This record gives sequence, C-alpha cells and structure tokens, in this order.
Amino acid sequence: MIQSGSAALALPPDHLALLGLICFLAGVVRGFSGFALSAMVMASGALILPPVQLIPVCWWLEMTASLFMMRGGWREANRKVALGLAIGSTIGVPFGLALTTQVDVETSKLIALGVIASLAALQLARVQLRFLASNWGLYGSGWMAGLATGLASVGGMVVALYVLAQNAPPREMRASLVVFLFLGSVTTALSLLAFGLMDRTAIARGLAMAGPAALGVILGQLSFVPRWEHFYKPFCLVLLLALATWGIFRMVLGI
Repeated sequence: MIQSGSAALALPPDHLALLGLICFLAGVVRGFSGFALSAMVMASGALILPPVQLIPVCWWLEMTASLFMMRGGWREANRKVALGLAIGSTIGVPFGLALTTQVDVETSKLIALGVIASLAALQLARVQLRFLASNWGLYGSGWMAGLATGLASVGGMVVALYVLAQNAPPREMRASLVVFLFLGSVTTALSLLAFGLMDRTAIARGLAMAGPAALGVILGQLSFVPRWEHFYKPFCLVLLLALATWGIFRMVLGI
C-alpha cells in the first residue's frame, strides 16, 4: 500500500513519510500561531521537492487549515484589511509564479529559503514599517504577499509585517491572517491552474498531505493557551529562521 501510494505521488517512501511528518508539525504550528504553515513546509520540504512543486501542495494545506480556523477568525478579524490584502495578493501571485517557473531548481530553492529567512528576521526584530499604515500600504502589502506566495508560499509572513505596523492586538492579528490566508487561497488557485502547476500529481500530493496537516492544526488549536500567546510567534519565527538558514548553508556548502 505504501509503495502504491509512493508511486502515485511520485515520491520515494522515505521522502513521503518525511514530508507527512513535516506537514503534521507545520499544522501544529499553524494551529496555535495562526500562520507559518507553508513557511515551515517550504523551509523543510524544499530539500525534498523543488519550491515550484511544493507551492501547489502548500495551497491544499492552507485551504485545509483555513477551513478549520475560519469560523473564529471571521468574527475577530479586521475584515476590511483582510479583503484589501487579498485583492493585492491576487495581483501579485502571478508575478511570483512567473519568476519561480523561469529559474532553475537550485536557484528557486535559494530564493524561497532566502525570502523565509529574511521575513522571519524582520519580524523577530519587530521592524515596524510605518509607511504601510495607509491605503497604498494595504494594497502594496497585499501585492508583496502575493509575490511572496508565488515565490515561496509565504504571503502570510508579509501580511504579518503589515499587521505589525498597525499595532493591532495579537488576537486580531492572528484572526486577520487566518481570513487573509483563506481568501488568498481561493484566488491563488486560479493562478496555479493558469501556470499549469496544479496538475494531477500536485493534487494527489496535496490531498495526501492535507490529512497530517489537519491533524496537526487540531492538535495545535487544542494546545493554544491565551496567556502564553505572546511566546508563540517568537518561537515560530526562530524555528523558521533556523530551518531556512540551515537549508541555505546545506545548499551553499553542498552537504
């Protein structure tokens, strides 16, 4: 059974098991932090599959996680902001996908890991880009989130930088990210189909990995303790920075 599943997903059994574990752990992180699912999968899974093949898989994971988390997120989110970001993202995704599909695999891995490491470092440093607190900043951040989604499926981290500039409460930020990721996933699907990336293999991989990710999201939500929420984001960002940096070193040093 494992061999047949491995053949259908075009992955060796050991890679299939490792990717399933990565998706489960990333789901746990998403469940209690509200973001970083795709970033964790990309930072770890880019050594198994090229980013251009991981991006459609991440789409299925984000959609699955969003369906689990949307109900509470919709009530607490700043819906006007989430909608504006989603509009900008819709325009930005094709630009990112165009770049990702034009470069070689090794270059795309370095770009994806570099984007993740840079965004994680900016958020850890709590860089507040004040110019984002405007209508131009809203749609511009959405466009950049779309670009990052097309490059490495990390649009949520760009949006987190935008929300940080608003000094929004942590709970509202978490909910706005959830709503944005859901809305953005709907429109991103169209771009993935247009670029031919959402093929049968990508769909099969996405559906197979959705199960472990969903289990992780449920566990992460059950583990969410409001009084500890200020620890969750730094923990996720340090982990992402470490994973992405290690991946870059491995590629550069050839180890």
